[in-house]
Amino acid sequence: MLYLTRRETFNAAHKLHIPEWSDQKNREVFGKCSNPNWHGHNYQLFVTVAGEPDPQLGFVMDAKKLSVIIKEEIIDDVDHANFNLDVSWFPKNLQPTTENMVFIFWQRIEQRVNEAGARLYSIRLQETENIYAEYFGPEGRK
Repeated sequence: MLYLTRRETFNAAHKLHIPEWSDQKNREVFGKCSNPNWHGHNYQLFVTVAGEPDPQLGFVMDAKKLSVIIKEEIIDDVDHANFNLDVSWFPKNLQPTTENMVFIFWQRIEQRVNEAGARLYSIRLQETENIYAEYFGPEGRK
């Protein structure tokens, strides 16, 4: 089994906030992430696919095709957008955390990756230099 990872980048804003809580409690729990005027990140998205290389081409999956899938299903909608307001397919009942984003991103691209002949292995979303979340699908990878 071989793995291919494609990196894409996007800039987006979000706010972590529970409406039933006071502003003070939201700030205590979420810190700067609860800024009333939003805040943003320069995200790095790493999508890893798994499979056996095609004997003739040598690809697990065409990296350009993977890039197109990622851009059409995710980047085109989230780049320079506000997750709380602008991304129609991001569930309004979920906090737009890095953890929730990778879960939703998986749902957005898994079928298309499979149809392209590879298996989605993991999605890693780097929010800052020190924080990222990684998802290995509903079964996980042990």
